[in-house]
Amino acid sequence: MANQIPQDNPRPPGLPLRLEIEERERLHLAPRAQLSCESRGRLREEDECTLRTAYQRDRDRIVHCKAFRRLKHKTQVFLSPTGDHYRTRLTHTLEVSQIARTIGRGLRLNEDLIEAIALGHDLGHTPFGHGGERVLNQIIPGGFHHTSQSLRVVDRLEKNGRGLNLTQEVREGILKHSKGRYSPILLDPDERADTFEAQVVRLADIVAYLNHDLDDALRADILRDDDIPAAIRQDLGIRHSQRIHTLVHDILHTSLEENGGEIRLSSPMLHVVDSLRVFLFENVYEVPRVRREFDRVFKIIEDLFDAFMKEEALLIREVGPPLEDTARERQICDYIAGMTDRYALDLYKRLFLPRPWMKL
Repeated sequence: MANQIPQDNPRPPGLPLRLEIEERERLHLAPRAQLSCESRGRLREEDECTLRTAYQRDRDRIVHCKAFRRLKHKTQVFLSPTGDHYRTRLTHTLEVSQIARTIGRGLRLNEDLIEAIALGHDLGHTPFGHGGERVLNQIIPGGFHHTSQSLRVVDRLEKNGRGLNLTQEVREGILKHSKGRYSPILLDPDERADTFEAQVVRLADIVAYLNHDLDDALRADILRDDDIPAAIRQDLGIRHSQRIHTLVHDILHTSLEENGGEIRLSSPMLHVVDSLRVFLFENVYEVPRVRREFDRVFKIIEDLFDAFMKEEALLIREVGPPLEDTARERQICDYIAGMTDRYALDLYKRLFLPRPWMKL
């Protein structure tokens, strides 16, 4: 028939599509790639899907979960920006996914695993970006970090406490994607994810945020092009697209030359990346104009936390009844960390600011 889709190797009747995809992975992916059929499994066993591989299912579960949708109203760098073109936590996540898949395709790694890790890596981020994270880290017993909170989201908080039941490889990639302020490439093997796909996402995260934070700072007139050190412009490029291309190109060629060692930047490029990170901390993240807004965040989150801790009726009305298997502080932390910027601001206004008097 004219409209029939041609099939060079038609699938035998009744054979699940998933098995065909898994066979393609065995034939075409690099030896060091993580095969879907060799996953270490999930926290709870479940039947396999006939259409999708394990990592495709993980990706779909993340995309359809509530925490993923809330990322569109969470700060990346600039609090509650009114401009339509500033990054949010969601657009950051999509940029990480795109960059990571480009690297993964060049290295013949498992793109479905890469995409699942990339889309889930920031699900635990607080409202107001890293400012909100710093506040919770100070007031929550035991501290707070968005990487472990992201894992908590997919393991326990989503689907009314049932979690998403993701594969071990995606869970590990989410947990081990984080960077410190300096030396973003961790040399300690215990801190490095086992799969190359997770290592790709970690580097793609660095490539994405360094470049889009710089781009947003230029858009906000916090920086001018001439403020960027000449060495960085010379080594990375003068345009946003050039800088991303330079870093992705370096990761691909360095990792291929490693011949199975790790996914990494070259030593010269690592030095450039560190220089750019220090430049952004000193000239964007820590400048008074930006820090002033984040200082206000502390009071908002601290006041919300204290109110929920002290007022039982408020806790039950807004958060829910106390959980028997979860400390009150932890339950409140989960709730606040899941808020969007606008929800946190609206709730703060509703609880703490006077309402206009209306005579009926």
